[in-house]
Amino acid sequence: MKVEIKNCNNIDNGSIEIKPNILNIKYAINGTGKTTIEKSIEYTINKKDLKELKPFKHKNNEEIIPQVLGIENIKTISVFNEEYINQYVFLENEIIKNSFEIFIRNEKYDNGMKEINNLLANIKETFVNDDTIQQLIENLKKLSECFGKSKNGYSASSSLARGLGNGNKIENIPNVLEDYSEYLKSDLNSKWLKWQFDGKEYLEITNKCPYCATNNINSKRAKIEILNKEYDPKLIEHLNKILDVFNKLNIFFNEEVNKKIIEISKNINGISPEQKNFLIEIKNQVDVLIQKLETVKNIGFLSLKDNDKIIDIIKKYKIDMDYLKYLNSSATNKEVAIINKKIDEVLEKAGILQGEINKQRINISETIKQYDDEINEFLKCAGINYNVKLELDEDKIYRMKFRHNDYIEKIDKPKEYLSYGEKNAFSLILFMYEALKNKSDLIILDDPISSFDKNKKFAILNMLFRGKNSLNNKTVLLLTHDFEPIIDMKYVMPDKFKSRVFFLENNNGILQEKEITKSDIHTFIEIAEENIGQLNENINKLIYIRRLYEIKDNKGLVYHLTSSLFHKRKIPSIKEEHRNMTKNELTSATNEIRAYIPDFDYNAELTKICDKKKMIEIFNSSTNNYEKLQIYRIIKQDESNEDSILKKFINETFHIENDYLFQINPCKYEIIPEYIISKCTKNIEGNEV
Repeated sequence: MKVEIKNCNNIDNGSIEIKPNILNIKYAINGTGKTTIEKSIEYTINKKDLKELKPFKHKNNEEIIPQVLGIENIKTISVFNEEYINQYVFLENEIIKNSFEIFIRNEKYDNGMKEINNLLANIKETFVNDDTIQQLIENLKKLSECFGKSKNGYSASSSLARGLGNGNKIENIPNVLEDYSEYLKSDLNSKWLKWQFDGKEYLEITNKCPYCATNNINSKRAKIEILNKEYDPKLIEHLNKILDVFNKLNIFFNEEVNKKIIEISKNINGISPEQKNFLIEIKNQVDVLIQKLETVKNIGFLSLKDNDKIIDIIKKYKIDMDYLKYLNSSATNKEVAIINKKIDEVLEKAGILQGEINKQRINISETIKQYDDEINEFLKCAGINYNVKLELDEDKIYRMKFRHNDYIEKIDKPKEYLSYGEKNAFSLILFMYEALKNKSDLIILDDPISSFDKNKKFAILNMLFRGKNSLNNKTVLLLTHDFEPIIDMKYVMPDKFKSRVFFLENNNGILQEKEITKSDIHTFIEIAEENIGQLNENINKLIYIRRLYEIKDNKGLVYHLTSSLFHKRKIPSIKEEHRNMTKNELTSATNEIRAYIPDFDYNAELTKICDKKKMIEIFNSSTNNYEKLQIYRIIKQDESNEDSILKKFINETFHIENDYLFQINPCKYEIIPEYIISKCTKNIEGNEV
């Protein structure tokens, strides 16, 4: 498919080709717009506003609209970039977000769970469909919570202790406050009390009542003071809470227990030690019933997976009310009988259930081993001294945990231990598994491996595109400024990687691409010899000759002669020996150069090099940026007012012949940034005479 990008950041217009089901590599120098390509495609597919990518030069021009065309059939996308690393990997409790969904949950897993859940469906449906059981569990939990958290089962700060510990002030209203009984016994009593107490601060403003505005406030002042002393809205809230839950559960307690609860709840002097002990016994039985009901409610693979005798486990799920005498009422027995009957129905199919549990257990075990082995083998090959393991967490969820090879305990904060390169390498592999799980239509890797050493790069590429679980045969767009992986995939092992490689150029906002085939990848020696043979201008040929001898580490007479020429020496010299070249040495070097340039004459070329105007003409007529850069260096080498930063940058950065053993020809591919040549051109024009 042909993807067209318009008015996005530094790309005014351009297109790239993305071929389905292969690796599409786009190689480009920094500043070309690789990240812009990634973001513009991602934003379009995910329906994000492309206005964020609108070039600054067009910010106030509403007629200029960012666009991406040609990806209408792409519905889903996965993108590896810095944002992915920051958001989805190396979390505190797992190495990658949603480990279970990525590694464990697949079609086979879902089918296995479906079979198991079908066998347990009757039990689960009982809890879903029976409102009484649901309400019973909810109210039992509320009652247990009213006792608070304490080793002996009764906390002094609990709702029970604060609401009834000093007696029931609602059932036992002082005679002097009898006029307020209707308010105190209402459902709004705590709110009414708060309203009363809030009004007390206005008593001193006037003799009028702050509640009714009558003139008899003095006669009511004493009663208001007693009300404030006897009642606390918060304690009444706790009292209401405990009385409400006792009321909702009364049918589930036996008759004798209900009588005692009513007696305790109406106490005037609070809870006695004997009554406290009785209440704690109730709580203990309530907690046992809650635990049994919750266990049955949550019955499933995780609760049964570690048992080879499931029939014995399920039998233990049955509830025996003979041991829960306080809750042994007809209402409780009715609900428990329903649950026990469903458990008996499951016991009749226990053999089938055991088989399905075993199958699922084996499936998960094999899946875990597969992913653990694959990732740990990669970590080993990449020289990363850590390992991973998928395991059940405390909350019964499968998560991928991280450990050092020399330390048995899991590492909760891996970001603090991994280097920058290790984090990137590991993140990329984890991303691959997530992209495979999501079955994304398009996968984009934004400069993923340029920061790694050669061994890690190959380990990553091998894992990404050749492993059993890999991105092979997926539609992948890899954007990179690193040529090394291209050498591996396109030149060294083209049969091992299914890929197409293109070189991206951005010339003043116009984005273009040129394909790089195996035949386009050469050593610099081959490139230099090819360009010497095909270029028209002798100066450009001589530049390549000097580089050729330099790269061959042959700094003999030809090297010294060309070096003398470019340093504008009237008499060629051998600088290291602090002497001029002899006549025989000059003749020998000249004849060797004439094998490449038949009409070579040192003095003629020296005259040309010393002629600034002529050199500027050669600069302007040179057809590629690499040669322009070399000509610029010759023009500017003797100028003291030369831009020192630009000069240092050029001299130390753009020696492409030293980058890789294999590379692409700078006559065909613009490997020098346009902004550098623009700067050089501006400098030349500014000093032109």
